[in-house]
Amino acid sequence: MGRSATAARGPQLEGGTQPPAELHAADPVLSDRDQAMLEFERQWWKFAGSKEEAIRQKFEMSGTRYFQILNDLIDRPEALAADPLLVKRLRRMRSSRQKARAARNLGMRLD
Repeated sequence: MGRSATAARGPQLEGGTQPPAELHAADPVLSDRDQAMLEFERQWWKFAGSKEEAIRQKFEMSGTRYFQILNDLIDRPEALAADPLLVKRLRRMRSSRQKARAARNLGMRLD
């Protein structure tokens, strides 16, 4: 059938656990970074300067990369379980931006 279940999960430490840096989207728990991102989204307006600057300072990544990771994160059931109100709000905001973008591309107005 293919690779074994152990090989499909990636690198293992002694005792059969994965190293924390190797957490993947399919893992049942949120990583420290994922939890920090949700916390940041709850309170980002408290940071001085723009959100992009705060992202660079706190997470040491570009805004583009941050939002790619965040979009994957808010689709995970673990994130929804960790903070349902925040995740649902972020999903709604993403959906409305997608609808507005699609309407613009089709030359329609959403008023």
